[in-house]
Amino acid sequence: MSASKALLALATPISQGAEAKVYRARLHAGPEQENNSSELDDGDVLLKHRFRKGYRHPTLDSSLTKSRVAGEARALLKCLRADVNVPEVRMVDAAEGVLGIEWIDGKSVRFLLGGGAEDDIIEDATDNEDVEEEDVKEEDPLTEYGVSTDAVMHMIGTEIAKMHLADVIHGDLTTSNMMLRRPTSSPSKKADLVMIDFGLAYISNLVEDKAVDLYVLQRAFSSTHPASEPLFAGVLEAYENRMGKEWKAISRRLEDVRLRGRKRSMVG
Repeated sequence: MSASKALLALATPISQGAEAKVYRARLHAGPEQENNSSELDDGDVLLKHRFRKGYRHPTLDSSLTKSRVAGEARALLKCLRADVNVPEVRMVDAAEGVLGIEWIDGKSVRFLLGGGAEDDIIEDATDNEDVEEEDVKEEDPLTEYGVSTDAVMHMIGTEIAKMHLADVIHGDLTTSNMMLRRPTSSPSKKADLVMIDFGLAYISNLVEDKAVDLYVLQRAFSSTHPASEPLFAGVLEAYENRMGKEWKAISRRLEDVRLRGRKRSMVG
């Protein structure tokens, strides 16, 4: 058994999509770490395993898996070199389809903005029929992170701009693929935004690709977060400030992409 398979066997499954399974595992765990549950999870990693697809020819499947794992790792490393907040790469085993990245302790922006989370278990509302209306009101999830909604929008726009300045196209920009890292107890340490899931990422310096990336995010906002126009406007404002002179061409192309999207919607 390979080292990657052995690690997967000991890992805790988290979720599964059409292309990959996601696990939480621990690298280089010593006895003192295993016996200290209160210790920070510095050794924890997220393992993304692109499992074999039975409907594909084995040779093609192996080639595609290696290419996609290596491509995701390259995109992450390019982002890290450009100072984009992304998880650090801990291990790459392209032959086995395994990518190990830094474990981010936090929540998705989708969840924190009230859009829900794909993995959440929704309890039956009938269990709480007797709860009075004023007791149902929940505290803003962002309070725990010490940031405002406007600050989160600014962080999103800034990180996307840093990524695009490095010519990395995410390919799947949604609020589910952005996380706020939970701040530590240190007073000087604040929550920061981390871009995740670069499985569809690629390298391109084309204005069209960067505009489409932004349009995908705009559509994600409108479908997941009600009354999202001011939110996305805040994202674009921060993006424009960071992009500088490159923004003008991207802005014009974004309008073109929006127009094409509206035409497709009308045609059906």
